[in-house]
Amino acid sequence: MADALDLRTKEMPHSLRAEQALLACLLTDNDAVTDVIADLKEEDFYQESHQLIYGAIMAVYNSSKAVEILTVYDRLAHDGTLAKAGDLVYLTELAEMLPSAANVQEYLGMVKNYSTARKLIRAGRDIEKNARESDDSTKSMQFAETLVYNISAQSDTSTMRNISETPAVDEVLKKFQLIQKDKDALRGVKTGFNEIDRITNGLQKSDLIVIAARPAMGKTSFSMNIIEHAALVEGKVCAVFSLEMPEIQIVQRLICSEAEVSMSRALQGKLTEGDWRALAKASQKIKEANINIDESSRVTPAEILSKCRRIKARYGALDLVMVDYIQLMSSGRRNEENRVQEVASITRDLKIMAKELDVPVIALSQLSRAAGTGKPSLIDLRESGAIEQDADIVMFIYNDDKDKKQDEDEDLRRDIRYISIAKHRNGETREKIELRFRGELTKFVNPELSEVMEERAEDSAAKAARTYSRREELTPPPEIDNEPGPDEDLPF
Repeated sequence: MADALDLRTKEMPHSLRAEQALLACLLTDNDAVTDVIADLKEEDFYQESHQLIYGAIMAVYNSSKAVEILTVYDRLAHDGTLAKAGDLVYLTELAEMLPSAANVQEYLGMVKNYSTARKLIRAGRDIEKNARESDDSTKSMQFAETLVYNISAQSDTSTMRNISETPAVDEVLKKFQLIQKDKDALRGVKTGFNEIDRITNGLQKSDLIVIAARPAMGKTSFSMNIIEHAALVEGKVCAVFSLEMPEIQIVQRLICSEAEVSMSRALQGKLTEGDWRALAKASQKIKEANINIDESSRVTPAEILSKCRRIKARYGALDLVMVDYIQLMSSGRRNEENRVQEVASITRDLKIMAKELDVPVIALSQLSRAAGTGKPSLIDLRESGAIEQDADIVMFIYNDDKDKKQDEDEDLRRDIRYISIAKHRNGETREKIELRFRGELTKFVNPELSEVMEERAEDSAAKAARTYSRREELTPPPEIDNEPGPDEDLPF
């Protein structure tokens, strides 16, 4: 066994210990498989038995089965390679090594480094042989460059390409044609809120959507209403990472919201027969929906990504992710100098995660204590300007006491909430979208159509008034003619 190139035996560089540790991680932790499978190939292993074992691991993983000793053993037996791989005894010995899965990237790096070194050595030998046998030095140079470039290309994870070599231009035109024929052809995940869906065309893949509000404004309820609509109405696969609220409370909100039964009445034991029927029906719908909840109190973006990959592998799809909320998260990095930098790295990782998973990610955020009582602005996002920078969409939830009517409608108006779309990277923004908040159900609902039309009419009237006022300011006053008219008395 060798951990480097032995100059006396000319043995190729490798580390059996690193290969064994890496395989042990993969056999005991399915998340580790998800983390490395895109970067690791069978030929990266030096020992043939390890190549066979890893090939079986990939086959089991790609068949959406759990990677463990028995499933890998069955695959090796099925392929007729069990004896070469070392039989069940060797698989068991690997699993019993019990290395820390947290070090899987370190083991992966070692295995990949030795793999690259072996490729370079083989390429060097071929270059030497070609140089000795060739009479054309130019061709020998080209041969050497090609071999080294191919190794570099295999190791390079860069996706930089010339736009003329990609189908991107044609794909954009095709996208516009589809939308022209069918406005809903490329609609994202619907939120269930009509005006928001109209402006955003649904929550789009790879977008990071930040929803922020002051305490008690209902940001968790609003986000869970979106999850509820996506899962129960649209049939989407959703993942909820709740750092603040336990799973039982989340499910409690979901059931009462879907059943439209007062949660306070349920907690006080004052449910009617009709309430129980509604709850039973809602409970069955939620059981059939694909909502995955993680209630870890402190989780990192890397852990969320790993768990989302696992969901995607298990169900074959993942359509929407919600994280509640950014300020409770940890970056998982020890070298962050302060909390502002840590939040910046968290939001950056969440955006990268949205892009890698190709799903919209909703991340909730607090507002800074310095934020006033009016409509929030981007500067009010707590602890980091990076939240504004990394987000594709930023929405604020707020209410405005000035809009309350001091009459018999005051109780109704008190339940108004406004959504402000303060940033929209790929579309229009909006200062005020009116929704109704039914607190007893922890549920936001669309206003009645008549209210929407009234609000739009008021907005149009206000806009026209501002335009008229502006024109008045810009129009110069008429000149005053001080010459007396023919019928006026002269002053003498």
